[in-house]
Amino acid sequence: MRDLTDASADEVAAERQRVGTEGVGARLLALQGDDGRWGGAAWNRGWNSTMHVLMLLREMGLDPASEQARRAVGLVRERVTWKGCGPRECDGHAFFEGEVEPCINGQVAAVGAYFGEDVRGIVDRLLAEHLPDGGWNCEAANGSTRSSFNTTICVLEALLEYERSVGGSGEAIEARLRGQEYLLERRLFRRRSTGEVIARDRKGGAMWTRFAFPTWWHYDVLRGLEYLRRAGVRDERLAEGIDLVASKQDDEGKWLLETQYSGKMPVELDEGEGRPSRWNTLRALRVLDWYAARG
Repeated sequence: MRDLTDASADEVAAERQRVGTEGVGARLLALQGDDGRWGGAAWNRGWNSTMHVLMLLREMGLDPASEQARRAVGLVRERVTWKGCGPRECDGHAFFEGEVEPCINGQVAAVGAYFGEDVRGIVDRLLAEHLPDGGWNCEAANGSTRSSFNTTICVLEALLEYERSVGGSGEAIEARLRGQEYLLERRLFRRRSTGEVIARDRKGGAMWTRFAFPTWWHYDVLRGLEYLRRAGVRDERLAEGIDLVASKQDDEGKWLLETQYSGKMPVELDEGEGRPSRWNTLRALRVLDWYAARG
């Protein structure tokens, strides 16, 4: 309604109020434990943890000011820690203080900023971890000096959400602009050194030209374009990525769920890998509509 049908602000607001009381949004909220956690953890590798459910609720547009959001996020803020979910030195950290990996902290900061929580501590840490080539990498602590698409997109989404929430800071905005230039210099999926297409992600083996939803920590071209759309970036270096997205539309005007990352989804959102995906179709259409309307 907001991105494709030009619905009024009042219509969109009324629809958003339904996210917390009907359908998948309500089902996700109902899975929260009395201890504030989903999946018994602040974070896990199975995609049903507190962080992952909050990411889904953000994607669905749950109104941060709604009664349902305030209650759920309040429980997380007051009761959820990182004990048992990250490095031991983070056991006493409250959820919105984050842990140590920038890809995880980026996701926590994005949902925290969206729901109006104080994530300045995470943002400061991310700014201190910015690498000279413009991006971020979870392996920097192990000596890596080259950025990762996966980590960089997680941090960029966090910095943009933080900027929209509280206005950001000069340092945070500058870091975000340098980070998005990291993507643009590589035309979203090419090596800067040779210009060749990056066939597979070195860490997870994922193909960045195949689109998943949810993406979790994984980068792909559609996710990169979604960030750039939200950031309002107009640049000719997006053209190849846009063409890739357009080429994947089927005869019925839909996009498939091309890949699905292993793990336990708290609630299934589509009909499975290789089937038409409402989420990929929405994301692709709004990227294409936005690009076509560029001035």
